[in-house]
Amino acid sequence: MVQKILCVAEKPAIAKAVANHLAGGNVNTRAIRGNQYVKNYEFDFAFGPPWGNCSVTMTSVIGHLNGLEFEPNCRKWGSCAPEHLFDAQVIETVDDDKTALADNITHQARYAEALFIWTDCDREGEHIGAEVRQAALKGNQRLQVKRARFSNTERAHVLQAALHPIDLDERQVNAVAARIELDLRLGASFTRFQTLELQRLGESLADRVISYGSCQFPTLGFVVDRYFRVKNFVPEQFWSLKVVHRRDDMNVTFLWRRHHLFDRLAVTVLFERCLAARIARVSKLQKKPTSKWRPLPLTTVELQKLGSMFLRMNSQQVMKIAEDLYTKGWISYPRTETDQFDKAIDLKKLIEKQVQDQTWGPYAQNLLNGAFKTPRSGRHNDQAHPPIHPVNYVVPTTLTPDERRVYEFVVRRFLGCCSEDAKGETTTIEITYGDETFHATGLLVLQRNYLDVYTYDRWESSQQLPTFHLHEVFEPTEATMTDGHTGPPGYLTEPELISLMDANGIGTDATMAEHIAKIQERLYVEVRSRTGAAHASITDAATRGARGGRGSRGGRGGGGRGGARATGPVSSGAGGILEFIPTTLGCALIEGYDNMGLATSLGKPFLRKEMEVKMKEICAGTKGRREVVQEVLEGYRLVLVTAVRQVGVLRAVSYFSPFFLLFC
Repeated sequence: MVQKILCVAEKPAIAKAVANHLAGGNVNTRAIRGNQYVKNYEFDFAFGPPWGNCSVTMTSVIGHLNGLEFEPNCRKWGSCAPEHLFDAQVIETVDDDKTALADNITHQARYAEALFIWTDCDREGEHIGAEVRQAALKGNQRLQVKRARFSNTERAHVLQAALHPIDLDERQVNAVAARIELDLRLGASFTRFQTLELQRLGESLADRVISYGSCQFPTLGFVVDRYFRVKNFVPEQFWSLKVVHRRDDMNVTFLWRRHHLFDRLAVTVLFERCLAARIARVSKLQKKPTSKWRPLPLTTVELQKLGSMFLRMNSQQVMKIAEDLYTKGWISYPRTETDQFDKAIDLKKLIEKQVQDQTWGPYAQNLLNGAFKTPRSGRHNDQAHPPIHPVNYVVPTTLTPDERRVYEFVVRRFLGCCSEDAKGETTTIEITYGDETFHATGLLVLQRNYLDVYTYDRWESSQQLPTFHLHEVFEPTEATMTDGHTGPPGYLTEPELISLMDANGIGTDATMAEHIAKIQERLYVEVRSRTGAAHASITDAATRGARGGRGSRGGRGGGGRGGARATGPVSSGAGGILEFIPTTLGCALIEGYDNMGLATSLGKPFLRKEMEVKMKEICAGTKGRREVVQEVLEGYRLVLVTAVRQVGVLRAVSYFSPFFLLFC
């Protein structure tokens, strides 16, 4: 008797792609009751031992099946004090809109000997796999459960994953379960607390939910911190020296080694000594080869940052498009921390697929003809997925404009990784003038190499320096004393915000874009082009609300976990890089918690960073799920108890904020 295997993917498109690869195109497709997007694909496939030739049903979920909620007597906002939610009973149930999917899995499992899980190979995917397993075991307690390990939907890779299944990683399942419970308890308790308290201030906030998230608030905190650094910046005057000498019809500018000083009298004295000396002497003349390193293999964080900088779209859009390209089989899994290629990957085979392109095809062919170089290896390896790279060629004109930009970026980055560094020569001339040292530097690019394909990097030759000789003396054409003022930092840009989140452990590479989108949706920040006007509905409230001083500060998104929103935060479009400005509601929330005298403010990253460290400890097996949940809750419980006692501080800051005054 032929055995039956039930396969379940995380998304309908992945289920369809895997089914077609395993079946060789010979698939029977059946609709399921209650969901128009999910299908059951029936076919035969020869698995490895002990299953052999099997009848297969491949279906899917759409992200998470289950949700977590409080017991009924704690679900209403006024049913209990916010701090009681730290200990209230929680119940895991199948989401209402996922019941049909869970029922389909339960029904199909009754006739199967084994369950193969095809969810994404990361923490969240592991937990979704556990939810699938739970639904399947309701129909058949005797099921054997395995999972396919894969990072793209290329046919050979899918076949390899089907023939060599592994076990679910229970530690990762427990880590996500802990995170989900903590997000519910912390989000609900602090959201109820601050919403109920601030709604008392008046009509402007009476109907608003002022949400809290353990990643949202540190993300907002970074934006507010930079905002106050800009607004409270006091420019300081400085003075500098500059020497210019004309030779061979070229003006050579020599810069002062001290850069600048904030003492006008001291600079004046040094300048007069230079003038008194009259003669400058060449004290150092150096020519040496230099290189501009080719980029490292592409990670999720880098894709988000560089997409925001170069592709005229925000990080959430970049990730949604990358997910679509992965689902369609054009690129590898786009959620990865790995910046080093495994030696077993045949990189030249991947390059060969790009030879047919009219734009970068000749460059790819040149790599195959002998210019190929083994990519550099970074320091990160998540042991789950390779760096983001193209797995198949697609004619760019068949993609949407946004898909084309992201796909082209991934391809060019990959080809650049497999290229030689750019080569050049630097010339440094150092002169002594009086008691001071000045220098001029020139760059000559000799071999562009990777720059010819990775057009997002810039490295240009500077003006050529005329001939100087070591120890020669000359009278400079011009010597001047200049002045200037220090300038404030710019408002926080999306690449900078992502870097801060990454460095401080706020969110994962897969969720950062979601947290950035959330603080925009909550009207805690507004977004504008660096040279343009703000895009959000609240325009100048934050500027009008600037205060004089401030102390020092420190589910997955989109299509990955249940479908992307049709609309999202404002993209950069043609206006250039985006920067974030906090609304005064956002400022008031962060200032309010900062002014409470908390040991660790909610606007700082430390509590959330510690939580993420504990999640990794669960994955490593050094701590258990319940132990971590209790440890984290105790830390936040102290914050909430203090916040309840000091709520007058939060009310005062919010009441006198221009946001409140504008809308009263």
